[in-house]
Parts: sequence; C-alpha cells; structure tokens
Amino acid sequence: MPSRVAPIVVVIVALLIALTAPFTVNQAQVAIRTEFGAIMGIYTEPGLHWKWPWDQVVKFDRRVLSLSYTGETFLTNDNRGLIVDFYVKWKVNNASRYFQATGGREDFAGERIAEIVKDGIKSVVAQRTLEQIVSADRAAVTEEMIGQATRNVSGLGVDLVDVRVQRIDLPDDVATRVYESMKQNFVKIASKLRAEGQSASVRIRAAAERSRTEILADAERDALRVRGDGDAAATQIYAKAYSKNPEFYALYRSLQAYERSLGKDGDLLVISPDGEFFKYLKDPSPGKR
Repeated sequence: MPSRVAPIVVVIVALLIALTAPFTVNQAQVAIRTEFGAIMGIYTEPGLHWKWPWDQVVKFDRRVLSLSYTGETFLTNDNRGLIVDFYVKWKVNNASRYFQATGGREDFAGERIAEIVKDGIKSVVAQRTLEQIVSADRAAVTEEMIGQATRNVSGLGVDLVDVRVQRIDLPDDVATRVYESMKQNFVKIASKLRAEGQSASVRIRAAAERSRTEILADAERDALRVRGDGDAAATQIYAKAYSKNPEFYALYRSLQAYERSLGKDGDLLVISPDGEFFKYLKDPSPGKR
C-alpha cells in the first residue's frame, strides 16, 4: 500500500508545482517575486517566468499613469482662497523602492503622490499674493511646483513626468471683490499713462511749433536776402544798360509815364505846359529839351 501512495504524492506535488510555479509578465508590467516578504527577483522582460509555489508575485504598471484632482483649495500669501484643478503624470522608475514604499498598490501610490504634489502647490501658492498668482507666468509657476514635488517623490521610486495646473479660480464671494480691485488698479494705471501721453503730446507739439516757426523765419530771412541780392543785381544791370544811352532811357521812362497817365476815361491832369512831363510831346528829337 505505501508503495502505491508514494507515486501518487509525487504526481500531486509535481502537478501543484506545474500549476503554481509559472507566471507571465506582459510588456506594460513589472513583476516582483518575494519569498516570505523578501524580494527575490524583479522581472521586466515580457514572457513566461518561474517561481516556487510558496513565492508571491506582485505586478504593477510601468507605463505613464495620470491622476486628476479638481476643486482643491489653497491659501495665498494674503490669505485668499484659490480653487485649483490639476493633474499629475507619473511612472515607476525603481521597482524595488516602489514596492517597499507602496506595496505595489497603485491607489496607495497615487494618494502619496497627490499629497506630495499638493504640498508643493501649497508651498508655491503660499509664497505669493493673489495678484502675483494671477499675473505670474504660468510656465514658471508650474516649473517651481514640479521641481519641489519631484524631489519629494523620489523616495517612492517614481518619476513625475508632468504636473499641470488646469484651472485657477476664486470663490464667488471673493472673485467679485478681487476683480473690482484689479479693475480699479488698471483704471489708475490707464489714467496715469493717459496723462503721461497727453503731457508728452503737449511737449512734442510745442517743440514742433517752435521748430516750424524757426524754419519759416529762416526761410523768410533767406528769401529776403536772395530777393535783395536779386534787386541789387537787377539795379546794377539796369544802371549799366541805361548808362550806355541816357537819352534813350529818359525817353523810355517818359513813354511809360505817358502810358500810365494819358488816354484813360475820367482822368484829369493839371500840369504846367512848360513842365518836364511834356518834354517829348513838344519836341521828340533826341538831345533837345
């Protein structure tokens, strides 16, 4: 009888080993094999692997995972509440450390990462006033948040791929006061800029008018000088021309006077017949008076 039982036991044990020893790992997973809580092996290659029947295998995702959080409240430096929506992207970079810190539980790891990221956001927001948060460069604030959180999650064996703030809002009772205050500040800034612009406009117009006056005065002065030079040159030319034949010049001037004075309707001249005016009417011969 015992001789018959032994082969049966061997077959059962072999069957149990065959059923419990193999395990598979796919491309998106990392597996850790433990023996009585101690890590005995880490498997990152996809395919079929083996273990002892008493070993435990824990598998977890090694892809980039995302967590979203909405309606989280943080206080600014001036004790204003901010409602922030954000998301976190992370992945496992150290399987052994991740297993020791979280037991390979994704939900527990997500909670730990969320608390660390919230502390980072809280620290960044608490260092700034509401106005600084609203007017700050979003990329710079996000970089500071992810920098602090990355240092703090390193003990979990994970990498933060991205931390992104999706929305920053104010409670309804605070938003109206804040926006009204900001509106008043912008009105003051606009009034100041407008006043500076008007002052600059007056200065520019005054400078332009002064420049215009100076340019016109210089042009008038130059025109008078040129006109005077032209008149002087014309006088010299006339003098030279008339000095060559003074009698002809006298006749020419008399004819011009006759043209302007005689032969017009309604004109009445009272002139002595012996006067110089009738010299050429009496005797047009040259050289005689």
